[in-house]
Order: sequence, then C-alpha cells, then structure tokens
Amino acid sequence: MPGRAFAFLFGIMTLPALERIVYGPVSSRRLGRSLGINLLPAGMKVCNMNCAYCQYGWTRGATRYRGQGQGWPSVDDVDAALSYRLQLAADNGELVDRITVAGHGEPTLHPDFEEVTARIRALRDRIAPNVPVAILSNSTTAAWPDVRKGLLLYDERYMKLDAGDPITYARVNGLAASLLHVIDALATLPSIVVQSIFVADDTGEIDNSTDGAVAEWLEAIARVRAAAVHIYTLARPPALGSLRKVPKQRLREIAERVRTLRIPVHVY
Repeated sequence: MPGRAFAFLFGIMTLPALERIVYGPVSSRRLGRSLGINLLPAGMKVCNMNCAYCQYGWTRGATRYRGQGQGWPSVDDVDAALSYRLQLAADNGELVDRITVAGHGEPTLHPDFEEVTARIRALRDRIAPNVPVAILSNSTTAAWPDVRKGLLLYDERYMKLDAGDPITYARVNGLAASLLHVIDALATLPSIVVQSIFVADDTGEIDNSTDGAVAEWLEAIARVRAAAVHIYTLARPPALGSLRKVPKQRLREIAERVRTLRIPVHVY
C-alpha cells in the first residue's frame, strides 16, 4: 500500500513508545482519569497487529511473542511500580477512576500475563478497592488459555473489533489473523465492551464506515453478544498519514444501527 510505505519511510508524528511501566493518570474519553500500566518492553512497540490508525506508529521488525526477546517487565517490577503509584495516589487523595492495562502494544503478549494480572488485582484490592481494573486488548489472543484466565480477572474488558469481514479487517488492522477465530473467542468471554474505531483514507482503500462494511460489523457485534459498544474515530495522528476521521454524524448513524440490536452504545 503506497500510503503505508510512505509513512514507514518518511515518518508520521505518532506518539513515542512509553518508557515507564506505570504512567498517568491520563484523561481518557472513555475511561476518565486512567492510571495506565504498560506491560510491553520500555520504548518499544510490541504488537501482533499493524493498524493503520495506531497512535504509536507501525509495528516494525519481527513481532516478539511471549518470552521471546528481552525487556519484558517482570511481575515483581510491575508489582513494585504499581504499588508505589497507588500508595502515592492514596496518600495524596489523588483521583483515579480506573487502573488500565494498555500501553504501546498488545498487553496480553506479556509472557506472564495471567500472573501479572493477578498481582495487579491484588494490589488494587489492598490499596484502591473501589477503583475498577480494566484492559484494552486487540482481541487476537482471546482464545489462548492463559490469556482467557487473565482476562477474567478484570472488572472491565475493552476488546477491539473494527470490522466484520476479513478484507476490511486486514486493511484496517493490517494482519492476516483469522477474524472468525477472533469473533468466536470474543463470543465466549463474559461482559465485554467492544471498542471500534471508524476511519477512511484518501485513496478509498481503507474505509470501514461504508454501509456494506458496517452491515458485516453489526453481524459480528451481534454474534459476540457485546455488553456495550464504544464507537469513535481518530483523536491523534495515525500511522497511515492519509487516514482521516469519519464524521461525527456518520458515527451517530452507526450507533443507531447498534441500538436496533438492543446493545448499549456510546459515541466518542
């Protein structure tokens, strides 16, 4: 794709990868004042997707899965960083609406995802018992047994699903993973909130907001039995420089179609 090649070679001003395990709180359109946890190696995006809209730019080089490579924060390091930050917030009366595992890649790729999640939840229970623990995931690992066990420990699961047909899925999210397997895995997870971004590019090659793409996506939403759906468009510079926001009116129209499925939906 010419746009992707241009962005890769010449660069788009996307966000730099995070250097710290715990960051924020940051103001989130969907999650309020969110204290973030980055389970990925410092300064390096690690993801098994290559989304055109990613605020951290393209996924470059070989993707590292689970224990491959160096730099993954240890369970003890995550425990120590979060314990310190939560205690600091508690001592200072600082408002934290959520503790959110997100970061600059796919957090479920952490080699000890289940164990690190259990530690995060235990710290929350001890220091900030009224604060929900949430995760933002691209959904591709939802069928992995240890990932599923970890996901069930979260109070809120925000799971990515930007398309309902394989062609649109590949164009928007940039990978050849089986969309059917992703949908099947999501359908067996309880109480998920589907997060979907709608975007289009200048060439017309990428556009998941067309009537046909939305119809396929709605079928997938119904199949996964989402507890709620969050719809939004670009808020920060994307990896693909030719990508554009979908107008708010179109987002509202898509939301109305979600409501016909009797699923709560929010537009951001």
